Amino acid sequence: MLQTIKHYIERNNLISQGDKIVVGLSGGADSTILLSILCRLGYDCLAAHCNFHLRAEESDRDEKFAYEFAASIRVPFFKQDFDTRTVAKERGISIEMAARDLRYKWFEELRGNENAVAIAVAHHQDDSIETLLLNLIRGTGIKGLTGIKPRNGQIIRPLLCVSKADILQYAQTENLPYMDDSSNRLPEFARNKIRLQALPLLKTLNPSVNEALAQTMYNLNEAAKIYDTEIEKEKKSVFNKESGRIHIPLLKTFPSPETLLFELLKDFGFGKEVVFEIDKSINSQPGKTFYSNTHRLVKDRDAFLLTPLEEEKGKGEIYLIQPDERSVIERPFRMEITCTDKFTIQFDRHIACLDKDKLRFPLILRKWEPGDKFMPLGMSGFQKLSDFFTNLKLSKPQKEKIWALFSGEDIVWVVNYRIDDRFKIGLHTKNACILRIL
Repeated sequence: MLQTIKHYIERNNLISQGDKIVVGLSGGADSTILLSILCRLGYDCLAAHCNFHLRAEESDRDEKFAYEFAASIRVPFFKQDFDTRTVAKERGISIEMAARDLRYKWFEELRGNENAVAIAVAHHQDDSIETLLLNLIRGTGIKGLTGIKPRNGQIIRPLLCVSKADILQYAQTENLPYMDDSSNRLPEFARNKIRLQALPLLKTLNPSVNEALAQTMYNLNEAAKIYDTEIEKEKKSVFNKESGRIHIPLLKTFPSPETLLFELLKDFGFGKEVVFEIDKSINSQPGKTFYSNTHRLVKDRDAFLLTPLEEEKGKGEIYLIQPDERSVIERPFRMEITCTDKFTIQFDRHIACLDKDKLRFPLILRKWEPGDKFMPLGMSGFQKLSDFFTNLKLSKPQKEKIWALFSGEDIVWVVNYRIDDRFKIGLHTKNACILRIL
């Protein structure tokens, strides 16, 4: 088994010879054998034990054993006590989840403090099979059926290539002691039900069910590589990151638009249920809006438009602009203001050329609001901004980003779009105010 694990570490490039490793040592068979094997393979190990104080005297017994075992093989020992039940109650999570979070957070702190390169934990092949079955029962995609990964960030799992039976056999052959965790026999835990009830039942149908499921995980991992490659290629074809635009006509050519939407939008906090509703809206009228905790998605004519919720922050903010000879403002965007009696009219929607003597200072810069109206350059009557934007076929996210510049109660410039005809430079203009978006 020693060589099997050595080759698995090398094949998956988990660690290199002589690396310092934090090894989670609970005192059970799996972690005890993991620490022993890593030391025999020549790695610089330190043992990390968590006492969650969940099993009364058993918890203290395991701590004592872990300390003595580490000392017996001359490995530095570190331990941490946790009030796990209190943490679980305060956070509103299960005791199992609280213990997991506390363990990995401390392991990472210890790794950093001790300049270790990785954290080794003792998940083995049976754990991976149980994870596959749990995910299958709860409902999952292809990645949920690929089992536990050999590496997750700095966390490595060198024992995934061996079974629980292999570990126990190694312990017996090498005469290695370990502690038995009674909680592993409690049927109220879902994972224990898989281990103690479901898998034995499946073995009556196929005595080699563990080997069969391990082979299935391998096959699905290989299939997932092809899946990931194709998904990444299609995501790039339908999604423009800079504009946040998901091209619906291209999306509809994909064999499963919902799957592609899920893989694209999960990175922005959208769950499966919301993505299902988004997929249903593909052929609906524009305007439907969907939210995650961080982003908003709006159905436009031929696209979904994705924007961060941070972009809503500009609402309600007001900026004042004084009649300086020349100045530059940085917020809410970078804009140069020049007041001069020597000017040339520039026809660019990112530049406003205004008659300074018609303006009331300070000018007011704010987001436009429903009911705002102006007289677009070239027209003799007023038009509501909402109608102006509709005529330009602007999407909802585009409208919400627009700022308006006011002189008193009058709009003088719909920034980046159109100035008001009443404030344009004319034949009798002596002084100009030129505003340029930088």
